[in-house]
Formats: sequence, C-alpha cells, structure tokens
Amino acid sequence: MKIITLLTVIFITDFTLLVNGYGSSSTLAIGYGSQTVCGIVAEETRQKIQCFGRNGSVLIQPNFSYEGISGGKDFFCGLTSGGSSFFCWDSVFSVKRVYFNTTVRLRDLSVGEDHVCAIKNDTGFVDCWRGQNGNFPSPVIPEKFQSLTSGNGFSCGILSSNQTIHCWGIKNDIASDIQNKFGSISMLSLNAGASHVCGFSTNGSLICNGNNASGQLNFPSSLNSTWVLESSSLALGLNHTCAITKPNGTVVCWGGNGGLTGNVTQGVPFESLVAGSDFTCGLTTSNLSVICWGAGFSMNTTANSRNGLPLPKIIPGPCTQSLCSCGVYPDSDTLCSGSGNICRQCESDIGTPLTPSPLPPSPSSPPQEPRRQSFWTARNKGLLAFAIVGSVGTLLGICTVIYCLWTGICCCRQKKIHNSVQPTITRGNSNPTQSGSGSLTPPFSRSSTIRRQTSLAMRRQRSGTSSIRGDRAQEFSLSDLALATNQFSLENKIGGGSFGLVYKGKLSDGRKVAIKRGENSSKLKKLQEKESAFQSELEFLSRLHHKHLVGLVGFCVEKDERLLVYEYMKNGALYDHLHSMSNVEKSSSILNSWKMRIKVVLDAARGIEYLHVYAVPPIIHRDIKSSNILLDATWTGKVSDFGLSLMGPEVEGESISMKAAGTVGYMDPEYYSLNVLTPKTDIYCLGVVLLEVLTGKRAILKDEDDGGNLIRMVELVVPKIVNGELWDLLDVRVGKPEGNEAEAVELAAYTALRCVNVEGKDRPTISDIVANLDRALLLCEEMDFDGITIVSE
Repeated sequence: MKIITLLTVIFITDFTLLVNGYGSSSTLAIGYGSQTVCGIVAEETRQKIQCFGRNGSVLIQPNFSYEGISGGKDFFCGLTSGGSSFFCWDSVFSVKRVYFNTTVRLRDLSVGEDHVCAIKNDTGFVDCWRGQNGNFPSPVIPEKFQSLTSGNGFSCGILSSNQTIHCWGIKNDIASDIQNKFGSISMLSLNAGASHVCGFSTNGSLICNGNNASGQLNFPSSLNSTWVLESSSLALGLNHTCAITKPNGTVVCWGGNGGLTGNVTQGVPFESLVAGSDFTCGLTTSNLSVICWGAGFSMNTTANSRNGLPLPKIIPGPCTQSLCSCGVYPDSDTLCSGSGNICRQCESDIGTPLTPSPLPPSPSSPPQEPRRQSFWTARNKGLLAFAIVGSVGTLLGICTVIYCLWTGICCCRQKKIHNSVQPTITRGNSNPTQSGSGSLTPPFSRSSTIRRQTSLAMRRQRSGTSSIRGDRAQEFSLSDLALATNQFSLENKIGGGSFGLVYKGKLSDGRKVAIKRGENSSKLKKLQEKESAFQSELEFLSRLHHKHLVGLVGFCVEKDERLLVYEYMKNGALYDHLHSMSNVEKSSSILNSWKMRIKVVLDAARGIEYLHVYAVPPIIHRDIKSSNILLDATWTGKVSDFGLSLMGPEVEGESISMKAAGTVGYMDPEYYSLNVLTPKTDIYCLGVVLLEVLTGKRAILKDEDDGGNLIRMVELVVPKIVNGELWDLLDVRVGKPEGNEAEAVELAAYTALRCVNVEGKDRPTISDIVANLDRALLLCEEMDFDGITIVSE
C-alpha cells in the first residue's frame, strides 16, 4: 500500500551519476553526496539507528526498533522491526514515514539513487516508491521475488520460481543489459552498484555483469575457486567492488583505479561491507566498529585509522525472534538486548543448495529388532482393547440417557425458562417499533438466542471482564426520581441523550446516579421517537454488562413519562474535556497526555468489541461519538446512549437494510448514502473519535481555507496525515510526543485512517483496532526520554 510521499528534499532532482547504498538492506548504510554513515546500534533496548557525518553523530528520531537500513543519494531509509513501516530521512535528518501497514508487511528494503523498493511478505511481490519525477515503476510481471537489490535507476531481484534474475526501472538499457547477461543462471544472492550487479550463483561462482567502468567487473579469478564468500560480503560502488574473503574475513577490492587499497584494512576481519561512490566502509569483527577507506572518504576524523568512526557498536545482522537453523552469532542475546537473536549465515547457502539432513536416532531409544508376536498374542490384545472401548462406550451411553431424562423432567416442571440473554425488562408490544430515524427496529428473537447459548458461553470465557446481567433493573417511581434530582432542577442538569435530558441525582440509599428523562411533546412523531429510544436503551442495557459500557440501574414508566437511571460518571463526557471546558480547565485536564487519551479510546473500543463480538446477538451502536464516551471517577471510558442501537446480523459479512441515523460529522458515508448497516458503521464513528482525540478538533468545523465554511473534520485532516503532516495537526495542549510515545501516536493515527475509509470493507475489525490501541498504550507506558544527541567532531 503506497500511502505517503517523501519530502521533496529527500529525492533530489540532480541525477549526476553517483552510486548509492545499493543492494538489499543491511545494518550499515552510506548516503552519498553527504558522506554520512548510518548503522543500527547494538546492546540497546531497541535497535535504533545512529548516523555520523560532517556535523557529528545523530540519533534518528522517532526512536524505533529497526531490522534493516539502506542508503541512497543524500538520503536513507530504515525498515522497522517486523516490517510494518519504513522511514526515510535526508542528510539534515528530516525524518518522514513513507509506508505503514500492519497487515501487509515488508522485507528486503532496497534503496537506489532516488527510489525505494521492497518485497511484500504476504505475496512476495515487489512495490516501489518515487524515483525521477516520481515515476519509478514496480515490476509488471506477476512473480514472487526471493531477494532484491537496487542501483542507479534500476532494480533487480531473484525470482522465487527458478532463481533467475529479473531487472526493471527507468533506465531500461542498463536493466535489460544486466538481465540478458545473467540469462538463465540460477542465483543465490545479488548486490548492485551504480551500473553493475554481482552475486553468487547456486554453484558457488561469483558473477558480475553490467558496465565495466575502471575494471569493476575484473575480479580476481581466485575468488571463484580458492575463496569462499558470503552473500552479504559484497559492496559495489561507482566503479569499484569489494568483498570479504573467507575464512579469515579480510577484504579484497578491485576496480576504482586502485584507490581502494591501503594499510587500514590489512589483516582486519570484517562482518559486512557497504560502498560509497569511491570509498567503502566495513563493520569489524573484533569490536563491531565501523572503518571507512578510499579516496572519496575525506572527513578529518579518526575514520582513516583502525579506531573507526565515532559510532557505538553496530549489530552484524538483524535481531530476530525466529529459530536460527545454522547457529546463533556470538553474544547475540547481549547485542540484541534480549529482544531476539542474530542468526549466522548457513555456509551451504553458497555453493550447493541446503538440503535437510536425516534426523539421528534418539540416544534414549536405540534402534531395536522388531519384536515378533504370535497370532494369538496379537489377537488377545485386540480383543482386550475392544472390550475396554465397548465398556466405556456403554457407560457413557447410560449416563447420557439419564442426563437427558433428568433435564427433560426439570424442563417440564419449569413454568418459565429463565434466559439471561433476553432482556429482563420488556414493555409495550412485541412488534417492531419505530426507531429514532423512523425505521423499523427488529424484535428480539427468542429462538435465535436460545440456539446460541453454547456459543455465548464460549465467548464469555474469552471476553474477560465481559458478562451478561442476571439481575433485574430496578423500577422507580417518578416521585422517587424527582426527589433525587431536586424536582429535576436546572442546577442538576448535566447533559442530554437520545430522547431527553440527563440530570445528576442521589437516591434515598445514597447512591449517585444519572437520570435521563424523556422529553414531553404533543407531536406524535416525537412521542414515537422517545418511546422507541427508551425501549431500545432499556432492552439492551438491561441484558448487557461490561466494564466499558455505562451500567443501567433502573427505569420509570408512569403515563407519558419515560426515565432511565444509570450509574453516575463523575468525570463527564470525553467531548467536554476536548471542546466544552474553559481554557483553564482544558489545560489542567488529566486527559492532556497521549497515554490517557489513547487509553480512553481503547476503553471505548473494548466496549464496542463486546457489542460486536461477544454479545449474542451482536449489537450495532450507530451513534458512537465523543459525547457518548463517558468517564467514571477512575477515568475509565464507557460507551453510553443506546437509543439508536440495533441488533446486528448474526452471520458475519451480512448487512441490514436500514435508513441512516446518527450524528453529523460521525456518520458513516457508506451507511448514509446506501442505507446499508453493518458493524463497520461503528468502526467509522470510532475512527472520527480517534482523530478528534489526536487533533483536538471537532467533528464539524470551519475550514479557514474555504472562507470559514463548515466541513467534516475527516475531510480536512486525513489528506494532511496522508501527506505526512501529522505532527502539525496534533493537539498543542498535549505536547509533542517523544520516543515511544511518538510511535504510539502514529500507530493511533494510522489506525484512525483505516477506520475512516469510505468503503466498509476497507476498514479494520474492532478486534484489530483494540489490538493496535493496546499496543499504542503499551508503547506509552514504556516511553523513555531519549532525544537527538549531537556529538561534536
């Protein structure tokens, strides 16, 4: 999924022939033109990236964990651990997220001069971003790729089907020439330079093709037979190539008019290499420091000595949670700080394909000669087994008959079956009633509820704090509630709901409650809407109970009066903290932290998850908004106001034909235009709330760029987030997120973007949202205060 374009400054329009950090991503990279070297730091809680250039050492922000990094002309890109996103930054370290998708993850991030390509993990297909004039193509063949590398205006990859090479790009002459010269040779690895590609074939031969500037293809013949090289040991520059030889790990270079030879690398073993235009850097085996050499590396530092660049230890490979088939790198756990291991490369990756070896016999069970049994011995054992199975089966059958007879007698003696899933309170007739929008509200299906009792029990086990209310809602008199609210005085009024006003009250037993009183009206339609909303809330809340749903205490029905009594939510509505308070109150609100804001939306998402996933039948709220997310004394968020709620389809993927209802600014455009209701309608509403929490903007606001006309907040902020302007949109009252908090805010923002997709099929499920917000909250709780550190030369 291509979603965000890079800063113009990152992709420079000067296309002078300069080699980049070509090849697949590594843990070390060079940006050309700026002589900046970046690497993934070892022995840290996160595998962060630190760079060194003319202005010193810089820690890249946001401070995420990375598994790979690759460099281009004056810019770098880093793939985060797990492959869900990658960032790019220029030589002045202006960082921009280019890709984010928790579903379609990437691997083998490969940077060319001005383009980036990567392999999609789920399909094996390749996607590319930008390039000259923003038109670098992705490969048109529907083939899966095994690995990937990029050069100056072209990329090449090894096809999974036959291990041959396919090349493409805006410089088709170079791409076609390289592909034709490799022909049908099966390859194990590839690495690209400016205009040439080298790699190892399946028979262990080093093969180089492309432009032979300054003899860069004329590698020593001894490399094919005497030396054994690893696939990650090649570095291709503008007109030179370097390789790590095995078993001693020293470096040999060719081409480049001899400018890559010197005393710096003599006798020094290396783990990996990366090439600049006319210089090379390597990661030493002894202390994992970075040494650079060559005519093009002219920084006045200690880099030209064996002391290396002033960078911390760089990890020699990505940290992974996977099992290592060919062993673990020494001190791997320390280098990854306990977050995984670095795997050794299999020696058999070069030369002959790796084939599984037969498993050795277990020492605890040595091979034995098969035991010979007589016919009667085998027969007797068979009869014994048959007798045992038959006896157990007979006993189970008798128990089943007794159980059925007993339950049948008990059922017959029951005058009424208590079904805790059914509403404990029902008023009015059982026919469908008019909803608040004038549409029909389907009746509860007793038969369908009973059929799903077993499913409900299983779901309740999974739901944790979720449960079904078994107690009846208390019935109050109008006089009791009038006394509790001081005759419904204005000073006790605290808000409004789907069918009336809400008052704060105190019952005779001392309980604090919120009482919603339906509006009295002479108009028939208003009366019908009040009755429908009252019935809906009473039916749903009397049968549902969850930590993140506002609890129903009781009700009152007297003549035309309809009242509902709820648990009292001390800290009011989320909307008030975002929009309705004075500036002083807003600035001092406990919700002025990203952790608390994400937590409240996560609370609401968990309440919705209960409605969509665990309630039987499932329920669609239809009016999720910040004013319907209330906060109790402990700042726990709870979903309220079920006046528009309906039972959803029992079969996943089905929809209900229903006239649209909801609140302007939050309403699902698909539901509004097509009158098709699905659980994804609530997902859209929650996405708007999440954007509201992040930006502090109302769902409907004035567009200052359009003469102050009213506009939906989604229309205003989504394009800006897509264009990488998230940080400019965040609510200034909360402050700029730092460290892990920044990653949490971004994760929440991109979750919101998926929620407000126009088509419901493109929106995530509520369980996906809960998982993402839970991860975001965890990041906030692990937040550190690392900043950008500048170390002078």
